[in-house]
Amino acid sequence: MSIFKLCAFADEADPAISGQIEALHDNDIELIELRGVEGRNMTELTVKEMRELRNRFDNEGIKVWSMGSPIGKVEIEGDFEKHLELYRHTLELSKVAGAEKMRIFSFFMKPEEAPKYKDEVIDRLGKMVELAKDAGIVLCHENEKDIYGDIPERCADIHKALPELRAVFDPANFVQCGADTLKAWDILAPYIEYLHMKDSDADMIIVPAGKGVANIPKILENYAAIGGGVITLEPHLFEFVGLAGLEREGATSVIGNNYETKREAFDAGVNALKALI
Repeated sequence: MSIFKLCAFADEADPAISGQIEALHDNDIELIELRGVEGRNMTELTVKEMRELRNRFDNEGIKVWSMGSPIGKVEIEGDFEKHLELYRHTLELSKVAGAEKMRIFSFFMKPEEAPKYKDEVIDRLGKMVELAKDAGIVLCHENEKDIYGDIPERCADIHKALPELRAVFDPANFVQCGADTLKAWDILAPYIEYLHMKDSDADMIIVPAGKGVANIPKILENYAAIGGGVITLEPHLFEFVGLAGLEREGATSVIGNNYETKREAFDAGVNALKALI
């Protein structure tokens, strides 16, 4: 039996909750990282809607393990106080959903401007960490292109300053930022809370786990060695509702689109990961 538990962004299988539940059941996955709900980002839900969704998941034997929030995917020069209000609402939704974790980011900026914004990023994230502690949520920063924490060294800046802020390690995102994933692992291992599983080839095209250059088999070995448990599948093998909203304006993820349907692509992503573990 695998030591890992699988979680998934099931909105990549279907924007509808009924289709997400079906995809999770068919693939024997009991955990969901909640992001898209009937074509809306989960931050747009009311508390009442989230309570109803929680009841539905409970009845289906599915747990919202983490909130795949877009918090921090805004320009660093934007209105932080306004964004903080959305964050507070998302924390409230997280508690209602029964989530243990929330994924966040460290603000869009030009890479060459990152040194100028280091202190501002850490100050903002520090405020968010304190609010998360009060809510009983473990806050987890995901490495992502076009944000402060895009490369391992800047992710380490964040975690050294804010050790209570944990890391979501996304191998494909590091590849797309020109970073070596194994060196990234060595730098960030003390802070890693869980994995987002997607892979990328050398041309920056997203591919099934193990088919790219992100060193996924070794990453899985390393994760097991530190007692890692949950892996969230984020296959990105087919265009899905809400993908454009996750990108910085003018940026796009390169997806191979070698599948006929979202569900086929989702299943292929699950099967590739299961074959590795």
